[in-house]
Amino acid sequence: MSAFAAVDLGASSGRVMVGDFTRGIELTEAHRFDNRPVRVGGVLYWDILALYRGVLDGLRKAGPVDGIGIDTWGVDYGLLDADGMLLGNPVHYRDTRTEPAIDEVLARIPPERLYAETGIQFLPFNTVFQLAAESRTRLAERLLLIPDLLSYWLTGVAGTEVTNASTTALLDPRTRTWSAEVAKRAVVDTNLFPPLRKPGDPAGTYDGTPVYAVGSHDTASAVAGVPATSENFAYISSGTWSLVGLELPEPVLTEESRAANFTNELGVDGTVRYLRNVTGLWLLQECQRVWEIPDTERLLDEAAALPRRSVIEANDPRFLPPGDMPGRIAAACAETGQPVPRTPGEFTRCVLDSLAEAYRRTLEDAMRLSGKRVEVVHVVGGGARNELLCQLTADACGLSVIAGPVEATALGNLLVQARAHGAVRGDLAAMRDLLAHSQRPHVYRPQ
Repeated sequence: MSAFAAVDLGASSGRVMVGDFTRGIELTEAHRFDNRPVRVGGVLYWDILALYRGVLDGLRKAGPVDGIGIDTWGVDYGLLDADGMLLGNPVHYRDTRTEPAIDEVLARIPPERLYAETGIQFLPFNTVFQLAAESRTRLAERLLLIPDLLSYWLTGVAGTEVTNASTTALLDPRTRTWSAEVAKRAVVDTNLFPPLRKPGDPAGTYDGTPVYAVGSHDTASAVAGVPATSENFAYISSGTWSLVGLELPEPVLTEESRAANFTNELGVDGTVRYLRNVTGLWLLQECQRVWEIPDTERLLDEAAALPRRSVIEANDPRFLPPGDMPGRIAAACAETGQPVPRTPGEFTRCVLDSLAEAYRRTLEDAMRLSGKRVEVVHVVGGGARNELLCQLTADACGLSVIAGPVEATALGNLLVQARAHGAVRGDLAAMRDLLAHSQRPHVYRPQ
C-alpha cells in the first residue's frame, strides 16, 4: 500500500482526502465537514474543537494509510499554557481586533523596514499585528499556527512548519529563520514558537501512522500541486481568496515591491511564492448568502449571457468583512459612475469581470517587479470549475489558462508526504510531471 491522507482545511470547509500512489495518483474524498466560525462577545472565533473532531472523523473514515499531512490557511494561531492546554479558541483573521494595534507596530518598525525584513504584504490580519492585539500571550508557553496545533493534538509533538511561519510577517525569507529585528521591535517573543520544520520533515505519529510536515500553508501545497511543465508559469489559487503570482528562487524585497503590496511567502523545496492576495470568490459567496441562492451554476449562466458593464476594485477593504456584499458592490459602482447591478446575474458578472481584471493587473505587476516572463496561467482550486471566470481571465491576461486540478492543495500535500515516505522520488519538477501525466485540465485560450 502507498496511500496517504491529506487533511485540508479552508475558510468554509475541511476535508480529508486519500491519495493512492499504487498506480499513478488516485484521489478520493474520505470526509468533508463544515468550518463554521462563531461570534462570542463581539469577537469572531474559529471553532477549533469542531474542526479537530472533523479531522478525527475523516482519518477514521480514511482507513489505514502510510502517512498524514495537514494544511490550512495562514496567520492564525492557538496559545497553549505550560501543560499544553489551549488558552482559548483561536481568533478568526476577519475579526477587527487588530485595527488599533497596527499603528502601534508600525510606529516601532516602519512598514518599509518590516517589508525589507520579511517580504510580507501588508494585511491587517498578519500575525505580527494579531500578536500586538493579543492579551493572552503573558499566560502562554507555546504558540502554534493552526496546522501545527492540529498536528500537535494528533501527535503530541510541537513544531512550526516554515511555509506557514512565513505568513506571520516575523520570518526572514532569505534565511528562512525568525527575524530577530522584527521580533524585537514588534515585542514578539519568538521563543513561543516551537522549532521550525520544513515540508517533508517527520512530525510524529498518530495511532502508529507517520505524520509529516507538508506545505502546511494551503497555498504552498496548492502551488506544489500545479501541473506545470515549464518554469515560465503563473498561478492563481482560486477559492474564497485568490492567490495570484509566480514561483521564484529568491524573494523580491524592493521598496517598489512593497508599494505594490506583493508578498514573499515560502514554498516547497526552497521556493518563494511571490504573490498578491486578491479578494476572491468571497465576493460572490457573500452575495449568495445574502440572496439565499446556493445555485452557483444558475448565476454563472445568467452572467455569461450578459455583457461587461461594471468593474469594482476587488481588493477594496470595504469588501473584507461579512455583511451586505451586494449593497457594498452597488455603492462602489455608483461612486465611480458605472452602471449599478440590479439582478443577481448582473452582480455575478460584475464580480467575475472585476476578479479577471485584478488578476491581469497582479500578473503584470509581478512580471515587472520580478523580471520573470510568463507563458501560461494555471488556475487551481475551486475556481478552476468556474468556466466563465477562467475564460474572462484568459481574455483579460491575453494568455492561455490551464484550469485544474481543483484538488491541487490536497495533491501538493499528498505528493510531499509520498516523497518523504519514498513512494515517489525526485524534485518539485518531477512531482509536477507526475501530476501533469495524471490530470486532464481544461485549456481556455484568449478570445
